[in-house]
Amino acid sequence: MPRVIECIDAAACELGECRAALGESGFDPADEASLLHAAGWLRRLGNNRGFLGDILLAELRHRHRHDDSASAYGPQVVMLSPLGGEFFLRANIWPSRDEHVFRASGGGTFVYELPHDHNFDFLTLGYFGPGYWSDYWEYDHAAVAGAVGEKAGLAFAGRSRLEPGKLMHYRAHRDVHSQLPPDALSVSLNVMHAGGAQGWLDQYRFDVGTDQIAAVLSPGASEVFLRIAVGLGGAEARDLAERFAASHPSDRMRLTALDAQAGVLGPTERDALWRRAERSGSRLVALEARRRRETLEAA
Repeated sequence: MPRVIECIDAAACELGECRAALGESGFDPADEASLLHAAGWLRRLGNNRGFLGDILLAELRHRHRHDDSASAYGPQVVMLSPLGGEFFLRANIWPSRDEHVFRASGGGTFVYELPHDHNFDFLTLGYFGPGYWSDYWEYDHAAVAGAVGEKAGLAFAGRSRLEPGKLMHYRAHRDVHSQLPPDALSVSLNVMHAGGAQGWLDQYRFDVGTDQIAAVLSPGASEVFLRIAVGLGGAEARDLAERFAASHPSDRMRLTALDAQAGVLGPTERDALWRRAERSGSRLVALEARRRRETLEAA
């Protein structure tokens, strides 16, 4: 279960102060002093009961004059600092089942009841409302290859709510949660860790009923580019895919390169490709190659 951080501080700060303090010292969740420093500033920001309402009012007044800032997150997210550094701040809005937006869009829009881990650490604080619920599991990321259908080794850790003022540290590749709607509209504040290697680290969706990895949630832009390039039929792209499949340091990219090649081959050649891939030396590639061959045989 994510670590609950007891951080008692009655002081409040402005958003600019919080951003400046974190920008000066950074946010390294692997360093206890840095983690607690960030938690302290998140606590102070959470003690400021007016800053987020002011931001939302300003957005309503002036949104038509501003360009949307780039964000990989959905409509429930309010970005509180720019992307591009080793951390960023955000606010998350969590509707209850009684909210019109929930009834209109469904729970999946807000990532409810989707058991998943994270490929980054982050801090979260209950800011407004009763807080969303979560079922929690833990698993050993180093023990899995990341293949769809692979046993995950999930250990149930309980259910709890992100109550007002509660501050938690979600640990990358360890904590798994399935979020459930709050009893009433709620808001959380986050300090999110970001790093250059994050794009190469997998994030998974889990089937907790079968204790399996159900999907990879973190495909990168490079994977999409490679699939399109090979699909367009250029010899240079096919050569790059072959080299990536043979020797790329990322097993996930090696698998993507194989998938890109398989997409332009007939059934016989595709089967031969996956047979070779089973002997690649990569556990992830071998498991996924076997799964693809079984799909071909079933077809």
